[in-house]
Amino acid sequence: MTLDEYILGHIDAEGDYLHAVWRDTQLRLSYGQMASGHLQGRLLKMLIEMAKPLKVLELGTFSGYATLCMAEGLTDGAELHTFEIFDENEDFLRKWLEGSPFCNKIHLHIGDALQLVPQMTERWDFAYIDADKREYVAYYEMLLPLMRPGGYIVADNTLWYGRVLEEAKKSDAQTHGIQAFNDLVAADRRVEKVILPLRDGLTIIRVKP
Repeated sequence: MTLDEYILGHIDAEGDYLHAVWRDTQLRLSYGQMASGHLQGRLLKMLIEMAKPLKVLELGTFSGYATLCMAEGLTDGAELHTFEIFDENEDFLRKWLEGSPFCNKIHLHIGDALQLVPQMTERWDFAYIDADKREYVAYYEMLLPLMRPGGYIVADNTLWYGRVLEEAKKSDAQTHGIQAFNDLVAADRRVEKVILPLRDGLTIIRVKP
């Protein structure tokens, strides 16, 4: 037994529906490993339950696994808006999102979040960033003025396979994007922040009241 297997055997089960989403993701989508998966999915659900947000924003839906996990943790009357830039994923997403018990809480938007989100009037209690790594700084700068005081921003892949340790001048565009984001957040006194070394790095950011 590996340590990962031990951990998964000692946390809440992901459930049959989520496991089916995971399996279909691996079979039908390129880069299936990008889906959040069992451990991170249970953490996202618990974070939502702890924060009790009414308005949740997700940047980067991919296969909808994380979307469904967060929607599972939402209270009655809360809603989640998720943005996916690749329209070729839309049929896959609609099948799994609309077939879930939480479909009434989820609003799927196809298009560029950097263009679409500023057109909305919502203020967000919780935001999850898992999209184009090159745009993490732009996402953060867009989101911060739209967050309610005390709200949370969670960013995935912030250790980026350990490449964040590379010299910036030698890094590729995606690595540089994550490095710039991490440096920006670390220096931003408007927020509290912590990086969890979970999977590929998960940064939890709290907007100070």
